[in-house]
Order: sequence, then structure tokens, then C-alpha cells
Amino acid sequence: MDDQKTPSKSYRTFALVLLTTVYGFNFIDRQIVGILAPFIQEDLGLTNTQLGLLIGLAFATFYTCVAIPIAWLADRYNRVNILSIALATWSGFTALTGMAGNFMQMGFARMGVGIGEAGGSPPSHSIISDMYPKEERAGALGVYAMGIPLGIMAAYFATASLMGSSGQDVDWRRIFIFLGVTGVFLAVIVRLVLREPVRGAMEFDNRTDIVQPPFSESLKTLLKIPAWWAMCFGIAFGSFVSYATAAFQTKYLVILDPSFDFQTLVIVLGVINGTTYAGGAFFGAKLADKWGAKDIRAYGWLPAIAIAVCLPVGILSFWVASVWTHLACTTIFLLFLGIYLGPSFAIAQTLAPVNMRAMSTALFFFILNMVALGGGPTFTGWLIDVFKQGNPDLESMRYAMTVTYCMFIPSIISFLVVARVLPKDWAAAEKRNLDLAKKE
Repeated sequence: MDDQKTPSKSYRTFALVLLTTVYGFNFIDRQIVGILAPFIQEDLGLTNTQLGLLIGLAFATFYTCVAIPIAWLADRYNRVNILSIALATWSGFTALTGMAGNFMQMGFARMGVGIGEAGGSPPSHSIISDMYPKEERAGALGVYAMGIPLGIMAAYFATASLMGSSGQDVDWRRIFIFLGVTGVFLAVIVRLVLREPVRGAMEFDNRTDIVQPPFSESLKTLLKIPAWWAMCFGIAFGSFVSYATAAFQTKYLVILDPSFDFQTLVIVLGVINGTTYAGGAFFGAKLADKWGAKDIRAYGWLPAIAIAVCLPVGILSFWVASVWTHLACTTIFLLFLGIYLGPSFAIAQTLAPVNMRAMSTALFFFILNMVALGGGPTFTGWLIDVFKQGNPDLESMRYAMTVTYCMFIPSIISFLVVARVLPKDWAAAEKRNLDLAKKE
């Protein structure tokens, strides 16, 4: 049953933390395949292209396509129920991933994970937007975005704690099964303690009789917003590089220095992701709200500047001579990489009409994940195999990652376009919501 009262500050904080935790579990599963890639690849006899397909396209295709009908449901029905069912589904398939015996079996398990995770972000974004006004939305969604680095950190820590005393003793199957069972338990908690907020409460004075448009109307409305489009491609090309890095970083470092203790490596990477990447996401969102209050174009300028810093630092990190120097570059890289998350999520929610927020997230994630998650690891894995012809493994990975990092260039351009067109689109969005409120 919908709670007709405006949520208290303490409940809003609790709900935001819980939703961020769920989002973290979403990224634990995605990151863990990349962390364990050397062991999965050796155990199942996979090529780099097959590994990239498992991390990228096999997951992303189902994740993005199923997200749209789930968002249609989330704009009309109880979002807490949808979220808890989705979490239980992807966690169950995460456990099944640990039982896979070959490429096809793991591919089917990854498809199942993608179907479940499709029901994670659209209802969560919509719930958060109905608890926080637009002036605080980037900050709240920036906290939610911290689920990405915190989930990645947890994935590294889970690997380190469950891998055994030796860096060579890594039971990757046990790690997947443990994470899957834990996620199912979390799904039960979400269903029992999270309340469905009033839809449109922050804009419509707790009105609940909002008319939901057909899918075709939602699509036409969103696609007519230039800043929304530009933001989607900005974060998509930026995340293309991010997902490719996550998929092959540990494999690269094992090749760079085979004697480096693997357990130490995953702990350090976990700490870096949980501090610098999370810090970038949090402070980037806060800075966007503060700067955006003076000039709305900041929501485009800030991500463009941050990604422009990431480009040379990221390339340099794959050409340095030692693991520790790579990790130092990675620290700077992740700090700036996290900055674009909060502003992008805020644009997706604020520019969308209130009755299309879950659909806005789903369409935004469709573009993001087909380009980034589907394309990044798959493209880079293929490039590594291409460059391996006549080059050592280390050099082939360096060449492949250098080419991959050039995808930051269209990301920077896209966010500069956001800065140019956002003032007009932001004002139009406020007018649309006022008109919708009058109609209701």
C-alpha cells in the first residue's frame, strides 16, 4: 500500500542507503567476472573474445531489452515489489554462474543475471526522485551512484576473503554461489522494510492520480529532448572505457607482474574503488548541485572536464612499468571518473516528465549499456586477440586499451553539447511538469 505521507528525513536516508546497497550488489556481480577472469578463462578454456562476450554482450543484450518493459511496469505498479523480485532473480542466476561448466552454460547464466538486473535501476531511480526535490536530486542520485564503486570494492574484498591463503588457490565457483545466496537474502529485506512512495510527491503535492502515457508517447517525448540524448551518449562512451577497464584490468596486471601477490592486488584495487571512485561520485554530485544552482550548464561542463582528465591518465596507466605505478594512476583516474555519474542521473530524471521517470532511466540505460557494457568488454577482448597476432600478451593488451581509451573523446564532445542545450531543456521540463500538475 502506498504511504500517503511525505517521508521523514531519517526514513529517506535509510531508504537511500538500502537502495544504494542493492545497486552495489548489482555491480558486485558485474565486477566479479572481470576480477576472476584469469581463473575463469583458464578453467573453461575461453578466448579473450569469449570472455568479453560473457562480461559484455551476453549480459547487456538482455539487461537493456528487458529493462524497458520493466520500466513500463514500474511507472504503473508497485516499484518495491518489482525491485525485490528483480534482486532475487539476478542473485539466483549469480549463484548458477558458479555452477557453469562451459562457455554456453555460463552464457545462459549471464543472460539470466541481465534479465534480473534490468529491474534494478529504473524503479530505484523513480523511488529516489519521489523522495527528493529536484534541488537535492543530483546529490541523492550521486549517493545512489556510489553503489557502483562500493559494489566494485565489495567484489574485490569478497574475492580476497574467499580465495584461500594462496594467490593460486581461487575457487571462483564458491565466490559466485556465496554472493548469489546473500543477494536473495537482501531481496527479502527490501520487500519487508521499504515502502512505496507517493508517485510525483515532490512535484505534485502528494497527488497520486497521475495519468501514465503509452510507451510510444514516452519514447517520443524523451527523444525530443536534446540534452537528454547528449547526456545518454556522454555517459555511454565514458562507461564504454570504464567497463572495458574493469573487464581486463586484473588480467593485465597478472601479465605485467606474475609474481605480484594476487590477494594483495585485489585488496588494493578494492580500497581504491571504495574511496576514490566513491568519493568522485559523491563530491561530483554535490559540486554539480552547487555549481548548477548558479549556472545550469555545469551539469554538462563538470563531466566534460572530468573525462578530459581521465583520457591521458588512463592511457598512461597501461604503459607504466610496475603494478604500483599503475595503481597510482588508477587512483587519479577513478577519482575523476566517478564525477559524471551524479550529474548524468540527475539529468535523466529531471528532464523526464514525472510520469515517465522509470521509462527515462530504462531508455537511458538501454543506450548506456548497449554501447558501454555490450560494446566495451566485447570490443576490447576482440582487439586483444587481434593485436596478439605478432605481439606478446602484454603489448597486445596495451595497444587494445590505448585504442579503447580514445572512446573518451566522443564522451567529452557529448557533455559539451549537454552544457550548450541544457538551459532550454531544463526550463522546458519545469514547464511540462507544471502543465501536467494543472491537468491532474
